[in-house]
Amino acid sequence: MAVYTHVSAEALAEFLTRFDLGELVSAKGIAEGVENSNYMVDTTKGRFFLTLYEKRVHESDLPYFFAMLGHLAERGCHVPRALPDRIGQTIHDLAGRPAALIEFLPGVSVSHPNPAQARAVGAALGQMHQALADFTLERSNTQGPDEWPALLARCGRNLDTIQPGLYDTVDGALGDVLARWPANLPRATIHGDLFPDNVLMLGDRVSGLIDFYFACTEIRAWDLAVTHSAWAFDAGGAPAEPAIGAALVEGYDAAFPLSVTERAALPVLAQGACIRFLLTRAWDWLNTPPGALVTRKDPLAYLRRLDFYRTHGETLFQ
Repeated sequence: MAVYTHVSAEALAEFLTRFDLGELVSAKGIAEGVENSNYMVDTTKGRFFLTLYEKRVHESDLPYFFAMLGHLAERGCHVPRALPDRIGQTIHDLAGRPAALIEFLPGVSVSHPNPAQARAVGAALGQMHQALADFTLERSNTQGPDEWPALLARCGRNLDTIQPGLYDTVDGALGDVLARWPANLPRATIHGDLFPDNVLMLGDRVSGLIDFYFACTEIRAWDLAVTHSAWAFDAGGAPAEPAIGAALVEGYDAAFPLSVTERAALPVLAQGACIRFLLTRAWDWLNTPPGALVTRKDPLAYLRRLDFYRTHGETLFQ
């Protein structure tokens, strides 16, 4: 979450008149993340999120995202739905951006998860995959392996301003991962971005999975690899206690069993996850507007994860 587009109190109050959700009490921009402009909105009838979709999220994709969230909610998954206005519309225009008012879910995002929390997150991811087994809409992965070489080329030698020699390091790792990328694993709808700040928790219980704007049709086990890369390390990319990553995989496997082939592919899938987030973080690091209310994320934290998976991946997921 972030704020790139600013919405005045007057414009927001007028926007809320389209809904039966009360009058504006307060609104606060949220700085975490890099994708959209987000506000926490309090009205006389409750609390909601307002999201304005920036360049990385296309308006044409919003019906897919909202259909997916509705599908999951109907099957008992704790996800935030887009709220319709009086005429049933969920996609709006506000401040020159596509916008939606989103259901608020209780809970907090943990920064230092324990094994019980990691196990619960793995189980929630598995339950989500189970619920999506009959979801028929598809969306291509705009951040998938086919896109990584072009993104590396766009970053170019500017990567070396982040760390000397970074371009050559990533180029070599990318070639290695793409040469070993699995071709025949089951594909399905995935979240694609299940970081700790995209999970809400109440104690050791998952109360919500949020921010589905990278959801797509992809290798299903890659979703677990992405989640492992986000939960089994600290913010700087150093490995957390081994029990956390192990609990995450155990929780997933209990809810949605991994095949032998999927488990064997997790090391290379995890390395691919590291390259994907290293490159997108690097691009944002190099291109974030100076005045944006947004927290940039360190791309080198994913270089450290990549090094760890390259050294320990073959034994990590056994």
